[in-house]
Amino acid sequence: MNKLILTTLLIVNTYAWANQPLNEELEVFSPYLGTWESRFEVPKGQPAMRDVSHWERALNGTAIRTLHSINDGVYGGESLIFWDKSKESLVFYYFTTAGFYTQGTMKAQSQSEFVAYEEVVNNKDGITKVKSTSKFEDGQFTVSTQYFKNGEWTQPESRIYTKSDKKVKFK
Repeated sequence: MNKLILTTLLIVNTYAWANQPLNEELEVFSPYLGTWESRFEVPKGQPAMRDVSHWERALNGTAIRTLHSINDGVYGGESLIFWDKSKESLVFYYFTTAGFYTQGTMKAQSQSEFVAYEEVVNNKDGITKVKSTSKFEDGQFTVSTQYFKNGEWTQPESRIYTKSDKKVKFK
C-alpha cells in the first residue's frame, strides 16, 4: 500500500513539474513546445531531408531547450534560449555537430511570431550571420531563413513544421 501511495505521489509531482509555466518573456515559445518535423525541398536526384525538432521547458521555466537532427543525425544541434536581463532581450546559443556554433538574439513580433539574428562562429562554408523568422499558425509553424555567406544574403528558404512522434537522433 505504501508503495502505491509513493508511486502515485511521484507521478503527480512529475506531472506538476512538467506543466509548470514558462517565464513571461518566454511565453511566445509556448506553442512550439513538443516535437515537430519538416521535410526539406531538395534538388532532383538529391536524398530526401527530414528535420526533427524537439522544444522543451528547461531550467525551471527560465529557458527553452531545443534539439534537432537532420536525417537521423547526419547533422544536428542544440540550443538554449533565455531572457538576458542586462540586455533586456531574448538570447540564445546554438551548438552543432558540424563544429560551429551561433549566438544571437530574438525579438517577439507578436504572440505567435519571432525573429532571430545570429552571429556564426567557425562555419566552414563561409556563413557568418543568419536571420530567421518563425511563425506559429493553425497548429504548425513556418521558419524562413536567410544566410549571410561570402558577403551576401541568400534568398530566404522556408520550411513548414508539423507535429511529429519521431525522435531527435544523434550518431
